[in-house]
Amino acid sequence: MTNRNLSLRIEPSAGTRDFLAGDHPLLIGGEWTPGAGRSIVVENPAREEPIARLRAASAGQLDDAVAAARLALSGEWGRASGDARGLILHRFADLLDARAERIAEVMTLDNGSPLTSSRMLVRHLGAALFRYYAGWATKIAGEGFAPSIGARPLDDFMVTTLREPIGVVGAIVPWNAPPGMIAMKMAPALAAGCTMVLKTAELAPLVGELFAQAWIDAGGPAGVFNLIHGHGEDIGAAMAAHPGIDKIAFTGSTEVGRKIVIAATGNLKRVALELGGKSPFVIFPDADLDTAIAAAAMACFLSTGQQCMAGSRLFVHADVHDRVAEGVAARAAGLKIGDGMAPDTVLGPVISARHKARIAQYIAIAKAEGAHPLLETPEIAGPGHFIGPTVFTGVTPGMRIEQEEMFGPVLAVLKFTGEEELLSAVNGTPYGLSGSVWTRDVQTALRVAKGIDSGQVGVNVHAAMSPETPFGGNHQSGWGRELGREGLDGYLKTKAISVALGRRG
Repeated sequence: MTNRNLSLRIEPSAGTRDFLAGDHPLLIGGEWTPGAGRSIVVENPAREEPIARLRAASAGQLDDAVAAARLALSGEWGRASGDARGLILHRFADLLDARAERIAEVMTLDNGSPLTSSRMLVRHLGAALFRYYAGWATKIAGEGFAPSIGARPLDDFMVTTLREPIGVVGAIVPWNAPPGMIAMKMAPALAAGCTMVLKTAELAPLVGELFAQAWIDAGGPAGVFNLIHGHGEDIGAAMAAHPGIDKIAFTGSTEVGRKIVIAATGNLKRVALELGGKSPFVIFPDADLDTAIAAAAMACFLSTGQQCMAGSRLFVHADVHDRVAEGVAARAAGLKIGDGMAPDTVLGPVISARHKARIAQYIAIAKAEGAHPLLETPEIAGPGHFIGPTVFTGVTPGMRIEQEEMFGPVLAVLKFTGEEELLSAVNGTPYGLSGSVWTRDVQTALRVAKGIDSGQVGVNVHAAMSPETPFGGNHQSGWGRELGREGLDGYLKTKAISVALGRRG
């Protein structure tokens, strides 16, 4: 039976309603500018109703935004001390905190996420990230050393290195978690002294505007942060190829990531990619099964499966397979489905009718390949792009449901007995983003965690993220790392200065 949430939803605040009804311009060089490109109608996926209308940037407006960012890089921002940058980032974080409810409401209306999840994201991967990197702004330093071999044998030399901003960053963010995705790029880039042109996702563009307004209100210099809207196939592609952009920081699908790499070859700009995932969630017989079952359900179905770190492959030891699979299915069946603005919603809608149809197609493929639907939610009538959780058992390595990211509430359960067999299957996809191991045995936990080829692995926790913890993927899950010191390093370049001190004696 579908556990559809029929409770009264929370109505957005008057301020949020006024924001949605207003104009939604671009921010270029510190000035709000109406878009001159294609029209974009923003839909609430829970209601299938338009909530805002805006216009994308034109090609000329993209050029203007890049020019503004380059001017700011060579001007006030380029000359600002780390302390000055850090103070602005701290003020910006304070404004995000003060406006957290507005940002969370807009995110929920924009992409359907439950309001509780939106609030948590704004606070823990929004303001917190800016405070973390504000502290780093005063700690960017090179080093000095005496080289082992000088240019002339009898001369004394010293070398000093400088850590400098990489330049103008083009940031392209997805629709599933805008506040976190923007913060993960904007905070380290600006702390490093870079400037930025941000392109929001056309399916959920509105949170970017709230960040842009907070930047202005925090006293951020004009041109340092520029906001444009647009579709990936035109404005996103133009950003990747733009000769005035020094780095592209992209989060999205692996397919689009490949296109960005090709487009970026024109000026050989640096590229950072956070792409797809097919993360394993591994349960051994000695694990705390009640805790692991509850965590496995949320690891897959949180955000209706629309998260890159989703634990969409559940590997369970044969000794406890049936208990775990049935327990996860029972948990999933009890999750409230409905409008994200309702207070007890756990699973909101998926982003669009097209995405819902894609997930349904994967479910049909899984059945055709022989997977058994232990839990399958009946069709949920609209309005709203709702699709309930599905749990498949009898999944074997190589099935498409086990290999391909579907970005939806579908869980593949696989059985294992030995560690060698387990790791072969776990590492048998093109991805390597995240994963987790659930056991009470420390040696088993560390041995298997070490054997999982991914950028992040949790032990008795899944998808644990913090400002200090590096995050990113291997293989087709991406290039580079975000968060932590590694996230800052991605926006810096090193210059070596060699100094001849003269001949000895």
